[in-house]
Amino acid sequence: MRKYASEVEAVDALAEAYQEIKKQIGQIIVGQDEVVENVLISIFCDGHSLLVGVPGLAKTLLVKTLADALHLSFNRIQFTPDLMPSDIIGSEILDHDRNFVFTKGPIFANIILADEINRTPPKTQAALLEAMQERSVTVAGHKHNLDLPFFVLATQNPIEQEGTYPLPEAQLDRFMFNIVVDYPSYEEEVQVVKNTTSNKTASLEKVLDKEDILYFQHLVRKIPIPDNVLEYAVTLTHKTRPDGELATERVKEFVDWGAGPRASQFLVLGAKAHAILRGKYSPDIEDVKAIAIPILRHRIIRNYKAEAEGVSVEEIIRSLL
Repeated sequence: MRKYASEVEAVDALAEAYQEIKKQIGQIIVGQDEVVENVLISIFCDGHSLLVGVPGLAKTLLVKTLADALHLSFNRIQFTPDLMPSDIIGSEILDHDRNFVFTKGPIFANIILADEINRTPPKTQAALLEAMQERSVTVAGHKHNLDLPFFVLATQNPIEQEGTYPLPEAQLDRFMFNIVVDYPSYEEEVQVVKNTTSNKTASLEKVLDKEDILYFQHLVRKIPIPDNVLEYAVTLTHKTRPDGELATERVKEFVDWGAGPRASQFLVLGAKAHAILRGKYSPDIEDVKAIAIPILRHRIIRNYKAEAEGVSVEEIIRSLL
């Protein structure tokens, strides 16, 4: 890891590294710039992301490519209805001397791809909760710390809901971002087909390592934020609560439950990281607005009237912005 003479130099270095990471990922992933940016922001904020999109949009490939570019260990866990908590976190087994020995599960990696997370029962989903929040797991009363940095990047298919178990609100709230992965444009899809139907292979260069990422996570928290920008973020969160004094008429009409304090924290951290990736030394209100939708969309619960009239969560958030 490089040593930086000042935090200003470190901010410049992170902005440069971001451009290089995008360039490396762009060799394999065509388009999806906003998705890549939001995932990287969540990583530099020490947060987790939920990627929602139909099959075939390279969600899994994106996460694997990101792990390679960041020189991080990577494990993919395919969530199925019969998956048990011990299949994720590990279990204790008897060795030759009849002593119990802990065997680590696949969750012991820097980046975990929780593929189709809503296909497994709540009992198994809950096995991720402690890991996501505490960066540790407990087995047979013993606590085992996970390797840092640690990120859960989960995927979810929004179409096929048969045989699925919707994520509990408590677990949804632990994801910093809910990122919608959309179809590529015509030009992007032409490029995807060209790349994937030839024998062309790309070799990725390692841009950052574990120590760099941990350093930049601390750097993001150190970045100063003006009071008016912080207050804007907190006000935005308060406006989503239908019973709150700042609630708008639209929120009172269409929202059952609004976002909690974790949303305000993520809006501030996300704005700081968004600013740094653009080479700015302090965030402004535009940085908060830029990351507001993916942070708030899974924290606002619409009421029956909103569903009946086809009012989306995104429309409600845009009205607040």
